[in-house]
Amino acid sequence: MHPRFISSTLTGSARAVKAAVSHPRVPTMAFTTPTSRRLFHTSPWTLSVNAPEPVPEVVHSSSNPPMAFPCVDHLEQRTKKFLQSFDGGPEPSYSNPVSGYSLYHHNEPFLMDHGGILPKFEIAYESWGELNADKSNVILLHTGLSASSHAKSHPANLAPGWWEKFIGPGLAIDTNRFHVICTNVIGGCYGSTGPSSIDPKDNKPYATRFPIVTIFDMVRAQFEMLNSMGIKKLHASVGASMGGMQSLAAALLFKERIGKVVSISAAARSHPYSIALRFTQRQVLMADPNWNKGFYYDKVPPHSGMKLAREIATISYRSGPEWEQRFGRKRSQPMTTPSLCADFLIETYLDHQGERFCLQYDPNSLLYVSKAMDMFDLSASFSAETALRRARNTLRLQEGMGSSAPANAATPPEEQAAACPTGVAPPDQNVSNTSHDDPKFQLSDLKQGMSTIKDIPTLVLGIQSDILFPVWQQKEIADCLRETGNKSVTYYELDSMYGHDAFLLEVVNVGSAVKGHLELKE
Repeated sequence: MHPRFISSTLTGSARAVKAAVSHPRVPTMAFTTPTSRRLFHTSPWTLSVNAPEPVPEVVHSSSNPPMAFPCVDHLEQRTKKFLQSFDGGPEPSYSNPVSGYSLYHHNEPFLMDHGGILPKFEIAYESWGELNADKSNVILLHTGLSASSHAKSHPANLAPGWWEKFIGPGLAIDTNRFHVICTNVIGGCYGSTGPSSIDPKDNKPYATRFPIVTIFDMVRAQFEMLNSMGIKKLHASVGASMGGMQSLAAALLFKERIGKVVSISAAARSHPYSIALRFTQRQVLMADPNWNKGFYYDKVPPHSGMKLAREIATISYRSGPEWEQRFGRKRSQPMTTPSLCADFLIETYLDHQGERFCLQYDPNSLLYVSKAMDMFDLSASFSAETALRRARNTLRLQEGMGSSAPANAATPPEEQAAACPTGVAPPDQNVSNTSHDDPKFQLSDLKQGMSTIKDIPTLVLGIQSDILFPVWQQKEIADCLRETGNKSVTYYELDSMYGHDAFLLEVVNVGSAVKGHLELKE
């Protein structure tokens, strides 16, 4: 259920205005919210319009009238309207922005990497292009953090997809040649099982009872779906941003089933700067009192925290040079007195982005999926630890002891041997933590972990103005692959002003690189 944005005009009391006008050194100040606009298009209920909170009167001894804060008042009014319109749950239907997808139903328990369990799960997916007879022309397209499976329009959903100009006959991903499948990840909210989904054990939303999810969990769930379709090997695993992480993870987990890899604006392991950005977003969101530790599905959603989190994220998605060109230091209303709300054009842009997003994506999904990005690491020691944990929890689950092992649980030697994939040694328990903090060890550890991908032709593409996944992280992927013996690594570094979002906007440059790699003969 999506509310409409209601604009209102806020002014001081008549007494305050009179006092301000009568004082020759105090300018009058008028504050208005942005022009009324409708942000959400499917609203089964209507919100009532309330008068804004009155501005406190100014006492005679005050030098200036009080400042108005329409941005703060708007957030308060939105919360009040949720409460007044409550009809059993004001939370939006997060799958509403997308329609026309198919669902894969997995009716067996699915054990997560950190010990949690899903009794069953669903994956929303969409596809384009014809599947050939031997099912060898499949491209699995992985999404970024908040994207749905709707990458391209089709008869069941004519709305443009998030990679609309990249997919189609003769385009970067040529649907005359390839069958493209795109999924919404588990943990998401656009049709796939996530925190807003119903727990079959009690028929209530999981909320923060949803287990911690990893990038590897997302990929393993996707391959369960591919298994059900009889798809044994992919022509390519393709993705950008978090999708690039999934693409690399697929190659590490299922190397015999991946023909080619495309990783755009991603990383082989999350680094402190990007972790810090996502942590800040989560902290802002969780500080919203309406978040209620994740249990808001029958209450007011944390729209204020979600809006602010999106504003922080938007800063990392684009670049300073682009904003210099688009906005400069221009103000939205240069003839008015400056305010502490959105005033500069860049501020109104961020405000709009936050408003547009805050009720289109489940806040809990943002928490879970962004944390999955933070934990991503292709290093050998990390892979070994994950495999050991998964084996240990599998054993506990089989023994009926539950899926979560205590932190101090000992791992039997035979379990260690069974858990470690070929070529990846378990972490040395006798090595001090200090050596693991050494950059040389970390790089060697990463190269060892990525050695699994040494036989897969890989395209790595970075954007010079990207601050979220800077180009040195793309170079790290390419260098590690080459140094482990991969002779089919193609590295491109694109000079674009669009920052991280260039993978969505640079149709010609990004598209040409992707098309060339996918059509490269093996």
